[in-house]
Amino acid sequence: MGTVGNKEKVALVAAGIVAGVAARELYRRWSAEDIAGQIVLITGGSRGLGLAMARAFADEGCPIAICARDEAELERARRDLEGRGARVFTVVCDVADPGQVDRMIDSVMAHYGRIDILVNNAGIIQVGPLESMTVEDFHAAMNVMFWGTVHATVRVLPQMRARQSGRIVNITSIGGKVSVPHLLPYNCAKFATVGFSEGLRSELRPRGIKVTTIAPGLMRTGSYLNAMFSSDADSAWFGIGAATPGITMSARRAARQIVMATRRGEAERVLSTQANLLAAFHGLFPGATSDILALVDRYFLPRARGGSEKRPGSESSVNQARILSALTVLGRSAAKEFLQPQMAGGR
Repeated sequence: MGTVGNKEKVALVAAGIVAGVAARELYRRWSAEDIAGQIVLITGGSRGLGLAMARAFADEGCPIAICARDEAELERARRDLEGRGARVFTVVCDVADPGQVDRMIDSVMAHYGRIDILVNNAGIIQVGPLESMTVEDFHAAMNVMFWGTVHATVRVLPQMRARQSGRIVNITSIGGKVSVPHLLPYNCAKFATVGFSEGLRSELRPRGIKVTTIAPGLMRTGSYLNAMFSSDADSAWFGIGAATPGITMSARRAARQIVMATRRGEAERVLSTQANLLAAFHGLFPGATSDILALVDRYFLPRARGGSEKRPGSESSVNQARILSALTVLGRSAAKEFLQPQMAGGR
């Protein structure tokens, strides 16, 4: 019997890795818990990724509660979800206001009797160079995406602790792992939320409460129409980046992966291959990542034009040429599918 050559050894190792990954995936699918009947509260659930997740959790048989700042948006989302057979409860709430969060949690508890799964999703996006950002922009981002997450979590935890069960899903971002230019307030809030989420999992797991950190990369949710921009040039690059096929993930696919990660009780899931590669590269070579992003900022992103005024994105600012319009066709489709209005807001 001859000896095994190097090529055969490599093939055997590769086959073993593939088999191991496949077996792990099958086990994870088998071990995923049935969440039918569990009450899911999603903040920022009236549009975009929040609405996509509400649909996906409803498909699992979960009664849904969603909150958002705009009553008309909530009504559109309610009609959409009920039209798909979902059981839905809506509450107007600005998660940046602790008092409103308290009232919102009380309303959901009074309606359903408990909250089994909390999804902290509400967010805002401000896009522009540091020179166009104010201290108030940083406060606004932290109030919604960090403190909004903390307030909702702290209010939900007592009834989860009493049952020694529950799930908390925190929607962060690849921007909470790699700080990219022209998104500094957003990055800071997401970094803080990642830290809160990871520490929360460690402390709550012995008490039967599972915490999952979700870090999406670029997704096609139509959110570029609701971000706030310092210039049309920033609106254009952000809109194209958030809609171009090949570098973005569909919100439907992202929502399905989030639901599966929730069912499995995963510690973390980074959404999209590109986001995983970026996070891995940054972990290994943080200095190189910063240098590359500095070059991107210097040669590809718009310069500051003075002033701190910002305005919502619009199709007119993105589609300044026919080629740009073609690049954002999927983004426009996503905006329609996930009920994105052309007004200021977040994800």
